[in-house]
Amino acid sequence: MKDPENVAVLITAGSDDEGQRIADELTKQRKAACVSIIGNIHSLFWWEGKIDSAQEVLLIAKTKASQLSGLIKLVKELHGYDVPEIIALPIVGGNQDYLDWISTVLEE
Repeated sequence: MKDPENVAVLITAGSDDEGQRIADELTKQRKAACVSIIGNIHSLFWWEGKIDSAQEVLLIAKTKASQLSGLIKLVKELHGYDVPEIIALPIVGGNQDYLDWISTVLEE
């Protein structure tokens, strides 16, 4: 598979306010064409040698692979976690009109 042009980036945040602030900046700074916010996520994870849990929100940012390093940098600047979850998944297909729109928005 060739390197994907578009990626979906999963980002968890510790509160609705933090998620909204991150989503706002990602779109304002054109690091993402669209950010969907899904509330009320319950996460279980290993942290500092024990299992912990948190109520979080999940952001799904749609962007170009070429924007990924800037997106990661911005999220880390805005995020309250020491090690924020930022995971990019390749978009291997979909509505081509939507995929083209991502590129158009991020090039303006």
